[in-house]
Amino acid sequence: QVQLVESGGGLVQAGGSLRLSCAASGSIFSINVMGWYRQALGKQRELVASISSGSSTNYADSVKGRFTISTDNAKNTGYLQMNGLKPEDTAVYYCKMVLRRSAYEISSYVYWGQGTQVTVSS
Repeated sequence: QVQLVESGGGLVQAGGSLRLSCAASGSIFSINVMGWYRQALGKQRELVASISSGSSTNYADSVKGRFTISTDNAKNTGYLQMNGLKPEDTAVYYCKMVLRRSAYEISSYVYWGQGTQVTVSS
């Protein structure tokens, strides 16, 4: 089985920075895509950023130029560096991985982390 554990959330003042981590453990052969999502109170979950195995990245317009997504494949860990945080960035942040569990299995599987709270005060 595969588990994703997020860390790095917290309370920060507007303009500050946080770095979220998402560590995957278990049977992992390769990570195809990793994404960070967020869900603010009373709103739908939205994609913040994603990165493919080919290092192609995609960002929501609201975070472009402020957030950076990256991965360390040797550690099966993904990161979201968040700079210039704004109160509207306040949300629970979730990581999602689409991965292969074995070299002998073609299928990919989707896993979600438990979420980490990010609160930005004005």
